Order: sequence, then C-alpha cells, then structure tokens
Amino acid sequence: MWATIKKLGLFCLIITMLFGCNKEKSVETSIKVGTIAGPETEMMRMAKAYAQEKYKLNIDIVEFHDYATTNVVVADKSIDANASQTIQFFEQWKKNTHNDTLVTVANTFIYPMGLYSQKIKNVSELPAGARVAIPNDPSNEERALLLLEKAGLITLKKNSTGSLRTADIEANPLKLEILTLAPAQLPRTLSEVSLAVINTNYALPAGLSPTKDAIFVEGKDSPYANIIITRKELENDQRIAQLIEAYHSAAVVDKAKVLFKDQVIPAWGK
Repeated sequence: MWATIKKLGLFCLIITMLFGCNKEKSVETSIKVGTIAGPETEMMRMAKAYAQEKYKLNIDIVEFHDYATTNVVVADKSIDANASQTIQFFEQWKKNTHNDTLVTVANTFIYPMGLYSQKIKNVSELPAGARVAIPNDPSNEERALLLLEKAGLITLKKNSTGSLRTADIEANPLKLEILTLAPAQLPRTLSEVSLAVINTNYALPAGLSPTKDAIFVEGKDSPYANIIITRKELENDQRIAQLIEAYHSAAVVDKAKVLFKDQVIPAWGK
C-alpha cells in the first residue's frame, strides 16, 4: 500500500516538474514591449525578427499613441518594457508620479525635433504676434523652448529650477503667442499656426521630412536620446539583454535611417 502511494507521489512530482519547466520556458522566451505607433513600431518589428532568429525570443509588440501610458503599463506589469521616450521625459515622469519601480536599461536613437511651417520658409520671416504650437508634455515642452531659443526667437531664464515652461521665457521680442498642445496633434495645427515644433516620430507619419520640410532642426549634439525602460526586477533578465542587442542591431539602424531620412542618430556606445 505505502509503496503504491510513494510511486504515485513520485509520479505526481515528476509531472509537476515537467509542467513547471515548460511554463518557465514559455515565460522566458517571450516579452511584451510597448512602442509608439508609427516608425518606432516598424523598427521594433525589425528587432523582433532579429531576436526571433538569434534567440528564439518572441517580442510581442504593443502599440500606444502617447508616451506616459507606456510607463504606466510597464509599472503595472501589463507589459515588460518600452522603447518610446527620451530620458528627460522618463525622469520627469518618475518625479511627477513618485514611481521608482522603473529603470533605464539602454539608449536607442536621437530623433531631432524640428520647426515646421506652411506659412514661412525661414524663422526670420516669422511675424510679430505669430502663433507657435509646441508639445505640452514637460520634457518636450522644455525641448521645444530650447529649440526656439536656439533659433533666436526667445530667450529663457538662466536661473530656472526644474523643467522649463513657457513661464520661464525671459524675452519674447516678437510677442509670439505660444500654445501648448498634445504632441500627436501638432502636425494637424500647421494650417492654423505660423510655426509648430514637432517631434520627428510625429512629423514623418504626417508626411513631413525633417531634412526637406523643417525650417530649423536640432543638431547631432542633441542630448535627447530615446531609451528602453523596464521594471527593476527585470533589469538583469536575459530577455532584456536580448531585446537591447536586437534593437542595436545593424538591421534596426538601417531601417531607422530609411524611416527617418537619415535624421536619426544611434545614441549608444558613446
């Protein structure tokens, strides 16, 4: 009797171990990654193909239309990582949400921000009182204001603390009316404003080329690198390492250069 029970117990243990191993293997060979819909998703598809071929890693791509949501869903474990934002945006998001569960694990690319217009061909033609639209999220608002300053249109306070806002404009010689709008809406405002400051990942889907259409654009010295983030508990997970290698592959770099008209700059290995 006891021998039979022992045999049954051993059999159950073996079955449990087998199913447990299979389940663990399934988890370790799949990862959910958030991207912003558009060119960045196409680049992640290239990374997915690389990871599948080299590591048998399945990258389940989840598309979003705003930056902040991608962080929320990583934090609540709906997805495992994202490649959708600049390091400045991420740091500001952590500060605003008091969330310390997410970490940066790699740089991706710099996507230069540009000034676009349907009304003028040069910033020197901007009339007094012109309406200028810029992104309304904290890091991109600051980035846009710095670009407007670099273009010679405004001067910002030098002793400002925290992220720069429109309230930190010290001099506005043309008395520009600066509007803050959702980044995705900016291409659609070009018929209504004299100038819009647009991120490259939103400009291209709208048919705007940074090289051909921007009347002023960030240079290669831009500090606004995009990043890959994940939860602290996954920071050293092999799937994250494989994701990073796949995203840094030559196939992704080549795809990025095509999609962004050579206006994309690899931001790793510096």
